[in-house]
Amino acid sequence: MKGLLVQVRSYDRSVRLLMANQFTINLGFYMLMPYLAAHLSGTLGLAGWLVGLVLGVRNFSQQGMFLVGGTLADRFGYKPLIVAGCVLRTVGFATLGLVDSLPALLAASAATGLAGALFNPAVRAYLAAGAGERRLEAFALFNVFYQAGILLGPLVGMVLTGLDFRVTCLVASGIFAVLSLVQIRALPARGDDGRARGDGAGTVRSQWRRVLANRPFLLFSGAMIGAYVLSFQVYLALPLEVKRLGGEGRFGTAAVAALFAVSGLSTIAGQTRVTAWCKARLAPGRALAWGLLTMGLAFVPILAAGALPVPGPGVARWALAALPPALAALLLAVGTMITYPFEMDTLVRLCGDRLVATHYGLYNTICGIGITLGNLLTGAALDASRAAGLPALPWIALWALGLVCSAALYGLHRTGRLGPAAAVPQPVPA
Repeated sequence: MKGLLVQVRSYDRSVRLLMANQFTINLGFYMLMPYLAAHLSGTLGLAGWLVGLVLGVRNFSQQGMFLVGGTLADRFGYKPLIVAGCVLRTVGFATLGLVDSLPALLAASAATGLAGALFNPAVRAYLAAGAGERRLEAFALFNVFYQAGILLGPLVGMVLTGLDFRVTCLVASGIFAVLSLVQIRALPARGDDGRARGDGAGTVRSQWRRVLANRPFLLFSGAMIGAYVLSFQVYLALPLEVKRLGGEGRFGTAAVAALFAVSGLSTIAGQTRVTAWCKARLAPGRALAWGLLTMGLAFVPILAAGALPVPGPGVARWALAALPPALAALLLAVGTMITYPFEMDTLVRLCGDRLVATHYGLYNTICGIGITLGNLLTGAALDASRAAGLPALPWIALWALGLVCSAALYGLHRTGRLGPAAAVPQPVPA
């Protein structure tokens, strides 16, 4: 921990503030969102499809508006979008706790999603600009703070929700209110240098056409969809496998919680070491390929466990239910640790340090669509394969996805499409 703090202090104030901000953003978000569905269905008595609608509106407004948020950040600077996102989430979270009508809940849910679309691309573009040549290490530290917020948020939310979900909403809203004031007072303006170069000049359409003309960026975005689909299985396929074998009781709940703990704690403990090791030995494209390969291999333990006979109730069955998914979660975390800093750094290189936030925004939208489709296919495959008596097929498919995406990234690396020479999209006339 001491070494981590030393690394953080080696950056200027704005970069340190962004890291602390991301921890606080995730703390506030994850102390509320895991318990929202239970509040909507239990306290408010909404039907299941209405709960899905409220949650879906949040996800759609965030994923669908990332490109808009990134575009606005490149046109008006990063700080205004970060502040606007925090203020909007302050209002949205407070509203979620204070209203009970469906229109108001939908509006509040949409506001919380739009808030993420406003500040996420701006934060990453700001961090890349503020860290300069040290952005690879900065993104590694950023991921430590990111995961720490995800790990701590649900624990704080569980305590507060035990009192009243409205308390959780108001505390989360208060966190974002304080965060908004801190940004206004302490975060220096950034992004004006891009506007001076003409990054935000012309129409929005011309800005988007310049990004869409960046073929290496689009190829990279497509190849990286697999990383997001695979890493999301900590929330989908792995918990379902734990509960299939371990049941829905206390053990199943504890084993699922252990998946998240393994993922978060391993990242906090190992991210900076993994990044330093990879930087010293691997080119960025090779590191990305190895990261995706590791994520694909994460599903091999479950495949291997599937070849074993399922024991009867008892310790052996609990071990079979918990240990292979936990090992899979650990390998997914290692693959993400390898991939994430190089992924963020490669995006900056591929956009030639121009329209950085817009590129991040489109990248998030592409990967968000990929996650949605990937989860639909994974869920359908899990149901269909078990009905057909072939439970190994989804795990083979996920392993193959990691292998294919790893090969695609290695191919982009070998052909020079991930280097600076491939990264300079020419302006496209409006």
